[in-house]
Amino acid sequence: MKKSDFYYDLPQELIAQEPLKDRSSSRLMILDKNNGNTEHKHFYDIIDELNEGDALILNDTKVLPARLYGQKEGTGGAIEFLLLHKHTLDTWEVILKPGRKAKPGAKFIFGNGELKAEVLEIVNDGNRLVKFTYEGVFEEVLDKLGEMPLPHYITKKLEDKDRYQTVYAKNLGSAAAPTAGLHFTPELLEKIKNKGVNIGYVTLHVGLGTFRPVKADDILDHKMHSEFYVLPQEVADLVNETKANGKRVISVGTTATRVLETVGMNGLPLSEQTGWTDIFIYPGKEFHVIDALITNFHLPESTLIMLVSALAGRENVLSAYKEAVEEKYRFFSFGDAMFIR
Repeated sequence: MKKSDFYYDLPQELIAQEPLKDRSSSRLMILDKNNGNTEHKHFYDIIDELNEGDALILNDTKVLPARLYGQKEGTGGAIEFLLLHKHTLDTWEVILKPGRKAKPGAKFIFGNGELKAEVLEIVNDGNRLVKFTYEGVFEEVLDKLGEMPLPHYITKKLEDKDRYQTVYAKNLGSAAAPTAGLHFTPELLEKIKNKGVNIGYVTLHVGLGTFRPVKADDILDHKMHSEFYVLPQEVADLVNETKANGKRVISVGTTATRVLETVGMNGLPLSEQTGWTDIFIYPGKEFHVIDALITNFHLPESTLIMLVSALAGRENVLSAYKEAVEEKYRFFSFGDAMFIR
């Protein structure tokens, strides 16, 4: 399979630059994975697609305000840090711009000196391992000084930080939002529960590798990034019970899917698990756990469009995307949603 097999034409103006005022009023395309048929609704109509006894699995990761702007100690040269993931309490792997200013021993200051950093070593891909010093709680300092790390295709400044978080975000650690979940409101989740749908939460801290383009022409030569995940025992039990009852496991987003399919690679029953996953799901791969998927519209030639093509069939997906372009759906992180059933 070539990466060009997953290309589609997308006019620039269809890339959503900001979230809608009401999360659940985004559009929803329903795609039948068996025959490729589509329907057009709004996201709040998702409740009509869910049945009593189904399990809805969401990713409760919380996005770090991971972009920091500061100065090099001594010279005052401007620097940008992007936090990737924590190694120990105060040491983080980060991307720096410009990177040449950051040899081991280089020191940087953020804000009015509330946060300082020293480069310890150069690691993978030219990233840096840095040690932070600060007073108080790191997350609170970061919340004050940091900005949300919006994807490169969003050029408009985000007015409200919370709009790049799901309403159920809980476990801090992502460099990007699990965007399929951005459409849910507390009221909609309550209605879903009242219908008898069981809701479970997994955690996968989304890495920036999510946005890394596939460079290899043959997709099998692509190396996936690793992301940290947690599947709690109560969610494993919920999935096992749902399957045993002949009901559906519906994943909210490709990130929750990656957790479930990583743990379920050897089949059911599932049991609790924590670790790092670099699972790559593309057409021909079998799904062991999920039956349906709520997701956004993904970048051409990305690993995410490959994942949805594995579930619904490449031709069905590309035909649905062509229709979404014709119908002027909004694309990517702040865009509209698709339900593959």
